[in-house]
Amino acid sequence: MSKNILIVDDSMSLRQVVSIALTGAGYNVIEAGDGNEALTKLNGDKIHLIVSDVNMPGMDGITFVSHVKQDANYKFTPIIMLTTESQQEMIQKGKELGVKAWLVKPFKPEQMLDAVSKLILP
Repeated sequence: MSKNILIVDDSMSLRQVVSIALTGAGYNVIEAGDGNEALTKLNGDKIHLIVSDVNMPGMDGITFVSHVKQDANYKFTPIIMLTTESQQEMIQKGKELGVKAWLVKPFKPEQMLDAVSKLILP
């Protein structure tokens, strides 16, 4: 059974790049354009991992992560931030909320797949 990964990013081209890399590695991808849309995708179905941007219109990634961590179904879902944001205080805030990995754009798909495979249990 393939694992479900939710990608949250306001850039459609970035979602496509991430999606192609993940589906190529055998994962099932669900896409959302911002935090609000992503929350509607968290409908009780099993999500094995979330990849989220930080800077998005509507609801930013840090706010989205805080909502996810309050949801009993997704409290322990690993989250990777994939963002241009590299400020230490922002990274620290993410870690405090339970973000497991922080990848800075531009990124290599291999880096992301490596992080994903470490966080998704077989």
